Amino acid sequence: MQSIGITAKVSSRPAIEFAQQVASDLGKRGFAVCYDDLTGAAIGDGARCYPKTEIGAHADLLITFGGDGTLLSVARHAPAHVPILGVNMGTLGFLTEVQVEEFPAMLERVLAGDFLLEPRVTFDVSVTGGDREELRYRVLNDAAINKSALSRIIEMRVKVAGLFVSTFRADGLIVSTPTGSTAYNLSAGGPIIYPTMGAIVITPICPHMLTNRPIVLPDELDIEVAILPHSEDQEIYLTLDGQEGIALNERDRVCVRKSEHRVLLVQSAEKNYFDVLRTKLKWGEA
Repeated sequence: MQSIGITAKVSSRPAIEFAQQVASDLGKRGFAVCYDDLTGAAIGDGARCYPKTEIGAHADLLITFGGDGTLLSVARHAPAHVPILGVNMGTLGFLTEVQVEEFPAMLERVLAGDFLLEPRVTFDVSVTGGDREELRYRVLNDAAINKSALSRIIEMRVKVAGLFVSTFRADGLIVSTPTGSTAYNLSAGGPIIYPTMGAIVITPICPHMLTNRPIVLPDELDIEVAILPHSEDQEIYLTLDGQEGIALNERDRVCVRKSEHRVLLVQSAEKNYFDVLRTKLKWGEA
């Protein structure tokens, strides 16, 4: 590895300061360091800077300092061959499982090539309908359709692999990857899915019919969600990984399919997935 890309949560002073310290140490060791634009502006040490959507193309390793949102902001844009090491500078973090105190030893292993990578599936999301030009996105966690606070219930027709499943009347709908199953999906009552399983989860948000429950499907099946005309004059949004959002109109169709692109996450040598679940979800605590 020659070039290291660094992204930090710019609203966290400790994250910025720690990222600056790590970048300085790496620079003294002969590594080329670059930042995303926002991190670079916050640190201001003159290193190369790129947009978050491009920084992965200029690095052999990406390191994020913050929480899951910080990692998500660069992970879904990163090239499939670039590993990502997420350092947790907050509280709840399922993706950023490396703690600050673990980081120095973990970094040495990574730089020496002694580490494990876990490939995570991503989904390609497209939006079509009416006079709209097709929009395309990639998500690592989820695509969520939500109404605004004052909107009525949304009516959505769901098809799987071209087959009609049901018409959902709900506050919204989440289509989640296994990685995202512990995010919005979990809060909405969806199941936890082991992150490397070949699965996709559809979870209604506060459904009008209590018999509408989450459903787990093979991830090779395409999902189509159509916004029905009864939802006109409402404020409905598609949110991608909790970070990008677009307004949806009646008759818009949201299509979700498994991407050929994978995200490579560096695994902590100190814990496994069940350790993370026990810690983050406080399982077994009185």
